Amino acid sequence: MMAGPRKFHFIGICGTAMGSVAAALREGGFIVTGSDESVYPPMSTFLESKGIALSSGYRPENIPGDADVIVIGNAMKRGNPEVEAVLNRKLFYVSLPEMLKELFLRGRHNLVVTGTHGKTTTTSLLAWILTVAGLDPGYVIGGIPANLGQGARFNDSKFFVIEGDEYDSAFFDKRSKFVHYLPELLIVNNIEFDHADIFNNLDEIKLSFRRLFNIVPQNGMILLNGDDANCVEVARQLQPLMAQIEEVGFSPNCARQIREPSYSTTGSSFTLGEDKFVMPLVGEFNVRNAAMAVSAAQFYGVSLEKVQEALTTFKGIARRQELRGEAQGIRVIDDFAHHPTAIRETLRALQHRYPGCRIWAVFEPRSNTTRRAIFQQDLPDALKLADGVFISQVARLDQIPEKERLDPKAVMESIAASGRPAFYEPDAAHIIEKLVPLLKATDVVAVFSNGGFDGIHEKLLARLRGLPM
Repeated sequence: MMAGPRKFHFIGICGTAMGSVAAALREGGFIVTGSDESVYPPMSTFLESKGIALSSGYRPENIPGDADVIVIGNAMKRGNPEVEAVLNRKLFYVSLPEMLKELFLRGRHNLVVTGTHGKTTTTSLLAWILTVAGLDPGYVIGGIPANLGQGARFNDSKFFVIEGDEYDSAFFDKRSKFVHYLPELLIVNNIEFDHADIFNNLDEIKLSFRRLFNIVPQNGMILLNGDDANCVEVARQLQPLMAQIEEVGFSPNCARQIREPSYSTTGSSFTLGEDKFVMPLVGEFNVRNAAMAVSAAQFYGVSLEKVQEALTTFKGIARRQELRGEAQGIRVIDDFAHHPTAIRETLRALQHRYPGCRIWAVFEPRSNTTRRAIFQQDLPDALKLADGVFISQVARLDQIPEKERLDPKAVMESIAASGRPAFYEPDAAHIIEKLVPLLKATDVVAVFSNGGFDGIHEKLLARLRGLPM
């Protein structure tokens, strides 16, 4: 553990990784304060339960005069009152990835999980497997796994499991977060275009991954999605002195081939090598995530029995196909998915989980990519898997030139042309008004958003229960 600094202030503390790290520091006896503009559950309630006082809104006076380290979230920009105060007062500031690298990751066996999709689930599974195996790992996860109770833990274990995002580190460090994480074992789930606010095209994302591959030591390991053409292409461009690479996937060419996948209302099973695994997670994407986590654990000698025990006892993650409640026989699901691929795979998984039920997709275009027109064709193709679709107004419209914005009405028209009911409504309240009369018992409402979506889950459940919203 780190020696020296004791008092930390987080600017943008309610981000999933920021909040998880802040809570873990607080549990470790450090003094932690933080501020954020949008404070919403589950992170806000989680932080408050840890005894961290949150300041709503950004003001210079939020920063304690005796703070040792200011951790600046990657959503912060110049002009933010607290950022300007840090610069003017010449305080010591770092990005979250930089802090993790310098104060916690050096000298450890770091298992880094990357990819456009599936990072949080794979990281959570891997951390849980190592925990069940008695390896007592530290970890940082971009979500809150039910088994672990929090998204970050810092201890003296030599093993550290961390979710590695390709997004940039901070306004003052435009490198991808994951290049800070000193990987010994690297998992690459998939590589697709995302983060249109910082990457111009897929080639720039591939370049970032090549830079990551280049820092894995020769005695390390890279586990690669052998079914993903972009992953395979990036790996082929590596120098011969790189770490060992093993492909994991359904293709016969994969060294670790996934076979005999099976899906039911209660979970999935699959065979990897000669061993069969069963877990409560549903869907092809989760089978692949689990195969990656299993392969990584076996690289560090975890027994088959411990791996199987961990998979069967895994309880999932907040905001990943999470059942928020049920009323009048209608289930409301919360899911963080905001990329067309993730939405499509989540809807397929829900079809396995709730066979014969109508599934309504409610989507908020809120991420920096889905607010733009880049996925104008891909979004309707993904959402068409649902039996009915609602889409809200694009968030923070003023930040994107009109010609570059996603056109939600055109998305709805494309879905409606396929014969499914599709509606464009400005906000959560209007969606609930239009949706409730259309629902019937056994329906499933899947809400897709990477934000709070104005509390739509609880408001919808309250309306269904006849309670005031």
